[in-house]
Parts: sequence; C-alpha cells; structure tokens
Amino acid sequence: QVQLVESGGGLVQAGGSLRLSCAASGIIFRSYTMTWYRQAPGKQRELVAAITSGGRTNYADSVKGRFTISRDNAGNTVYLQMNSLKPEDTAVYYCNARWSYTYWGQGTQVTVSS
Repeated sequence: QVQLVESGGGLVQAGGSLRLSCAASGIIFRSYTMTWYRQAPGKQRELVAAITSGGRTNYADSVKGRFTISRDNAGNTVYLQMNSLKPEDTAVYYCNARWSYTYWGQGTQVTVSS
C-alpha cells in the first residue's frame, strides 16, 4: 500500500512561515522525484518545487528565494519550507512522487491572510 501524507498546513499572516512535510510509505523513496504542487480556488494545479533522487531542485518563479524543498531519504520524507508568505500563496498543497508510477497525497490547506 502506497501512502503520501502531507502535514504542516494552516493559517498564517502574510510575511510568516510554514514548513510542510510529506511522509511516504510503500515505495523505494530514494528512487523518486518528489514534487510539491498547489491548487488555488478557480485555478489549475501548478508546480511549486521539485527535488530529484540526486538532489537537484527546481522552483516556480513565483516562489524562488522564498521556498526551499529538501528531502530526508532515511526518513522517507520531503519538506517544503515556506518563508515570506503572501496571500497569493493560499492554496491546497499536494505532494507528488514520480518514478515508474506516479502517486499523490490528499493535500494540506495553506491560508495566508493579508
């Protein structure tokens, strides 16, 4: 059974910080590219940040310099550190794992108030 479980979302004031976690089970975690996506109301799901099995990272232009993705292969967990949060960061954030197959978590809500 494959599971991706996100946590760490919540309500925060603009300028504040949150750290999202995605705990994976049922996969050989170190083989997977791990990606955070988000979907805001009325918008399509978009890529936020990704980290490959080799540790290379990629970020959406809108979050560069503010968000940091990292992974702990021993703990089967990927993180998204979000600093200097803006109201436009409000969305449901989803964890994605991709290798031979693709898996999705259920999402965690992030709300940033102005």
